[in-house]
Amino acid sequence: MTKLSGVNDYVTRSATHLEVLATEIMAAIGCSDDIASMVAHHLVDASCKGIDSHGVMRLMWYAEQAESGYFLPSARPSAHQNQRGAWIIDGGGGMGIPAMAMGIDKGTILAKEHGMAVVGVTHCAHTGRLGAFCEQGAAAACLTITFGGGGRQNWRQVVPYGGAKAKLPTNPYGFGIPGGDRGPVIVDFATSAGAGGWIYLAKSAGGRLPDGLIVDAQGKPSTDPDDYLNGGALLPAAGAKGYGLALMAELVGEALLGVATTELNWIILLVDTARYRDDSDFKRAAESVLSDIRECPAADGFDRVEIPGERERDLEKIRRKEGVPIPAATWDQIVTLADQLNVRSVR
Repeated sequence: MTKLSGVNDYVTRSATHLEVLATEIMAAIGCSDDIASMVAHHLVDASCKGIDSHGVMRLMWYAEQAESGYFLPSARPSAHQNQRGAWIIDGGGGMGIPAMAMGIDKGTILAKEHGMAVVGVTHCAHTGRLGAFCEQGAAAACLTITFGGGGRQNWRQVVPYGGAKAKLPTNPYGFGIPGGDRGPVIVDFATSAGAGGWIYLAKSAGGRLPDGLIVDAQGKPSTDPDDYLNGGALLPAAGAKGYGLALMAELVGEALLGVATTELNWIILLVDTARYRDDSDFKRAAESVLSDIRECPAADGFDRVEIPGERERDLEKIRRKEGVPIPAATWDQIVTLADQLNVRSVR
């Protein structure tokens, strides 16, 4: 699952230890206790699921952003209807993780009442792993779709298809739907060839990136994260397809929701699946589809065909039991940060 290579030195820490540590670090940079705990759980959950680009590595990033004033750690999200009746979650310039969670909570209530719901999320910083919010919506028996945009002025990370200069953010998309016997199906991807977090993880860990992810400032292919950080760019996923999805997200994020004031604006769409089929019929039909896909013969180089979301849940069970591997260089940076913040549970 990793997009990190060239790193052989890892340390292993328990998920419980990491969550305590992350909570204390987020509290030390100014988050209230409940938000610190929520963010910590979110980051450790991502690391347990193998999405290390959105895991505990982000602690250093969040601390740097808080210190610079990029976001307000003490801010709390709030929900309101605008003058046209649309529901908006205002992140207050704070962390995006609690803002998105509030958006899903509000949206599922509205979807159960009306059959479907649309909620905008604005004025917030990094939202973490979108899949977590799609899981939240799916657990409430809602088809969940979310994507973000509107941040191109501050986050020029990705070249448009056919272009030679970064113009777009990574414009992530997330989809979740209640599944069959093994849980929901979760699809979560950046419209770039990979999430930007992999670059920062490779940099912190002293590793390299896979081919086809980034180009340097001259537009030449590279695997060195420094080439991206020194004026390079991410490539769009699947060429014109990733670019088209990114452009659509950017239009929704900016033209519909307004220019993003902190990072990206988000649209959340939820549909109450019970309006179409009862839970047992839905689950039975979903499992029929998923079982058929799993039975497909594996191609050369693959063990089996997998369903999105299942591998992450399987890995989470292992890592919560056996511990979470973290690149040693990244762990050293977390320890340094904890020491700077007088957080003692790092030991």
